[in-house]
Amino acid sequence: MKRSIISFVFIVSTGLFLASVATGQRNVQPAFDPLLEQDAKHNLDVAWQAFRPARKAYKQVLLRFEETFAAYPEFSGMDEFLYLAGMSSYFLSKNEGKQKVNLKNQRELNRYRPERLREDAVAYLSSLIEKYPDTPRRAEAEKVLSELKPVK
Repeated sequence: MKRSIISFVFIVSTGLFLASVATGQRNVQPAFDPLLEQDAKHNLDVAWQAFRPARKAYKQVLLRFEETFAAYPEFSGMDEFLYLAGMSSYFLSKNEGKQKVNLKNQRELNRYRPERLREDAVAYLSSLIEKYPDTPRRAEAEKVLSELKPVK
């Protein structure tokens, strides 16, 4: 009886060890998280609503993008978010939109400085074109990039 229990424990522990070794050798893909995907999709929908011509709430778009990118950079709709963030940064750098930068608030001024917004717009739109070359928004992104990065 004692021998069969020891044999059983040995077989089970050996099996667990081999299973863990085999798991460690696989190419691990980032796990798809349906809850994070759903939350990110909601943030994208809210960002599109804020971006619409009737709202032009570009600061809100940037906050939604930053929140989503920090929590779930593998989001399936990240191409749309990069576009929205790039265009929102571009429009804010020209002081467009209904949410104005408060020049008396130092923290807000540092965050929404026109130079920084232009740099962010270039980074977001360049990333969009690089990571998603077949995006239907490529032409508009390239047009804005050509304005922000003039050829020398």
